[in-house]
Amino acid sequence: MDGTVDRITDPWGPRTPYGRDGGWPVRVDSCLAAGVRPEQVEEWVRTASLLHSDGDAMDIAVRGGRMVGVRGRAGDRVNRGRLDPKDLFAWQANAAGDRLTRPLVRAGGRLVETDWATAMERIVSRSRELLRDRGPGSIGFYTSGQLFLEEYYTLAVLARAGIGTRHLDGNTRLCTATAAEALKESFGSDGQPGSYADFDHADVIALFGHNIAETQCVQWMRILDRLEGADPPRLLCVDPRRTPVARRAAVHLAPRLGTNVALLNALLHEVVRTGRVDPAYIDRHTVGFDELCRQVEPCTPRWAAGICGLPAAAIEEAAELVGTAERLLSTVLQGVYQSHQATAAAVQVNNLHLIRGMLGRPGAGVLQMNGQPTAQNTRECGADGDLPGFRNWQNEEHVADLARVWNVAPEAVPHDGPPTHAMEIFRLAGEGTIGMLWISATNPAVSLPELARVRRILSREGLFTVVQDVFLTETARFADVVLPAATWGEKTGTFTNADRTVHLSEKAVDPPGEARPDLNVFLDYARRMDFRDKDGGPLVPWTGPEAAFEAWKRCSAGRPCDYTGLSYAKLRGPSGIQWPCHEGAPDGTERLYADGAAWAAPEDCETYGKDLLTGEPVGEERYRALNPGGKAVIKAAPYVPPEERPSAAYPFQLTTGRTLYHFHTRTKTGRTPELAGAAPDVWVEVSDADAARLGLGEGDLVDVSTRRGVLRGRLRIADIRPGVLFVPFHYGYWDTPAGSAPGPGAPGRAANETTATAWDPVSKQPVFKTSAAALTPVEDAGGRRSPAPRTAASASEAPRGAGIFPFRNSGEDP
Repeated sequence: MDGTVDRITDPWGPRTPYGRDGGWPVRVDSCLAAGVRPEQVEEWVRTASLLHSDGDAMDIAVRGGRMVGVRGRAGDRVNRGRLDPKDLFAWQANAAGDRLTRPLVRAGGRLVETDWATAMERIVSRSRELLRDRGPGSIGFYTSGQLFLEEYYTLAVLARAGIGTRHLDGNTRLCTATAAEALKESFGSDGQPGSYADFDHADVIALFGHNIAETQCVQWMRILDRLEGADPPRLLCVDPRRTPVARRAAVHLAPRLGTNVALLNALLHEVVRTGRVDPAYIDRHTVGFDELCRQVEPCTPRWAAGICGLPAAAIEEAAELVGTAERLLSTVLQGVYQSHQATAAAVQVNNLHLIRGMLGRPGAGVLQMNGQPTAQNTRECGADGDLPGFRNWQNEEHVADLARVWNVAPEAVPHDGPPTHAMEIFRLAGEGTIGMLWISATNPAVSLPELARVRRILSREGLFTVVQDVFLTETARFADVVLPAATWGEKTGTFTNADRTVHLSEKAVDPPGEARPDLNVFLDYARRMDFRDKDGGPLVPWTGPEAAFEAWKRCSAGRPCDYTGLSYAKLRGPSGIQWPCHEGAPDGTERLYADGAAWAAPEDCETYGKDLLTGEPVGEERYRALNPGGKAVIKAAPYVPPEERPSAAYPFQLTTGRTLYHFHTRTKTGRTPELAGAAPDVWVEVSDADAARLGLGEGDLVDVSTRRGVLRGRLRIADIRPGVLFVPFHYGYWDTPAGSAPGPGAPGRAANETTATAWDPVSKQPVFKTSAAALTPVEDAGGRRSPAPRTAASASEAPRGAGIFPFRNSGEDP
């Protein structure tokens, strides 16, 4: 480290205050290996973070052909030199001793080392057999939110036009599918309207289900610096836990889980009732306002209070905050996306901005945030269930245009039905329709819901599974072929963060052993399969990352995510450029929709929309009737209760989430001493009131059970809504003594042993945050502490009985 501060105990570092409309000061964070001085670094290589969605620009220190540290990039628009604790330390995991270095194949019931030719021939042989006997629908691909743009685009081309399958999705389905769907529903196309620069200008920042202090640490540093400067913003926090955001908020609402739509409808009701709308903006740029007014007219704060378990006065105070803001910035993340009525709730946040005219100018915007570093690229490139370039699969002209780019016949692009979402892909694999599943850079044996079911699918006889990863994950242990992948710092490519900022990540060191970049693996597969375009040429003609990027630019031309003004050379210049970037906007575009929803016209839109309750497609004819002028759509939705609610047997609501010290299933952060030490094992958070009622103490060993399964962990008494349990989802089994999940019925360690196979009807994103659960003591603490971090949301700063959540859990209006 730079020696000035312990970034484990103080994850956000020192303050650099600045005032509203000012420039965020530079603060360069760095970490070098023990004994390495800055002057000993031989080369600094450009990259950006691959352990969250913020896109923090950084440089890798190289000495003697190995990574020896990192530093933040002072001139970058995203972070101005700051780094998240995961950025500072997790580079060490690249050199972990258990990296995969040679391909593995299953022989005699176990995985054994082999050469690349043998491994790839097994994959190609199985692919050809399935295509011959069962057709393209027998092959599926499940990818990541952590590969590079060039890799996603190559995968999309070979899967869609090479194999001809609709079964291609990413684990972005678990974290940002709702973000994409909400943006498409409101604006006709994916793409964040706002910019991180809006944090510098907003007078009110509303965070809906978004613990930004742990998920995008650097932007929380930005907010903290604003809070310490002149004319600080006021914060609205909607979260069942007393997070660091909640502690600094002017208003903190902790609603009952699954009631976001009721709360948002009440906020909309109050904004409309008090006349705090922008009639000129609504008339010029939107359709649907009258229907929204009808929908929210009965949704008073008192009505919502009974549903949400909140004081009506607190809802009124929140409505006053968002309704009187001069420049309102809203952010949304998993507390909305992974909850009940996910898309409907996220769309209501968009509606707040549309009726107030809070878009397209400094400080006034929406950030439907991402959870992963390259989730935006998955969506742009068509590796997540959409067509590349935000094209509409129901629009024949869009399909024909994509076919022209790929030089194939339009019928070669599967579009006879919606692209298959991840939850459906695994269902098809479980029933035998999919005979080969290729999983790249993700770990569904820990991250998908209802893990007992996932394990049954992955172990099904007849399913040929390929896993392409950096380590032998829980998922890789089920594979027929395991391919060792190069990772960040060992390959070159681009990736785009949550506010559309594109960075170039360059190769700094060689990967270990025979590990290969994911792009090389996909190119090798395309070559061996001999995929051809309609003229007999190679379907995938590029041979390296820069050529793949140039091919992507041609695919993006004229689309909302236009990259044609970018190049590797340009990205080596100014640090961080936002798309669209083209001849008309050569330096990128900071904000979208300053003049309305530019891509909402029926002939341009990425989707014709869906019913927010059922998920049924609206269809072109109805969309044209609703929105002939291509305006933003104000789309109302009624509140409906969650299907699974607490009962006598399962009296709690269980929610899952992140800690700032880990990313996903800890394949890198769990191999980093500082990060693993900060949060070494799973824990269970419960309110002080519930712990006292049940006679439980800090550190007690407990079981959390649902209708799906049981997990076991030590208790943390925390500032959380009574009636709610929180469990971090990062912990699997690779670092347990057994190295694998427990047997049927035995308590596990992974949060997703307990979560349900259920998803939002619109975005198809799994619902991880509203399970009914029971809490059962196993043994008292015996002097042992909870492994939960003593920082951030897991801290308990208030005295016991201080009344952090001054409401009853019955749903009555206090």
